[in-house]
Amino acid sequence: MSIVDNRKAFHDYFIEERFEAGIVLQGWEVKAIRAGRSQLKEAYVIVRNDEIFLFGAHISPLASASTHVTPDPVRTRKLLLKADEIKKLSIKVERAGYTLVPLNLHYQKGYIKCEIGLAKGKKQHDKRDSEKQRDTQREIQAVMKQNRR
Repeated sequence: MSIVDNRKAFHDYFIEERFEAGIVLQGWEVKAIRAGRSQLKEAYVIVRNDEIFLFGAHISPLASASTHVTPDPVRTRKLLLKADEIKKLSIKVERAGYTLVPLNLHYQKGYIKCEIGLAKGKKQHDKRDSEKQRDTQREIQAVMKQNRR
């Protein structure tokens, strides 16, 4: 079940491969995500010292957040992947010119997971082409829907 999607990632990048990663979260963050107060629009993923981190994901604290904890909405969060997956991703990012983008946050067996994508950037003309394709698909669906009636 998806919590929040990063639609901008699909507009700006070609997604080549997807990976599911766990996230190291604090208690107030879990409560805020369950309340739907998270956003991935400006977020990105980097590899540092054989570890993967999520930057720029905004999780707004709830008004009822604890008094002894000072919440930081855009703190850096560690992502949990297997070592061989991290190695594979770091090689592709360094050598092949790929980038890592968060695609969505979702629940899996009660845990909050982050789906990250290995992506190549789109040029402006690629964005226009995909937008044109989307519009033609939408028109075709509308015509088919009318014909069914």
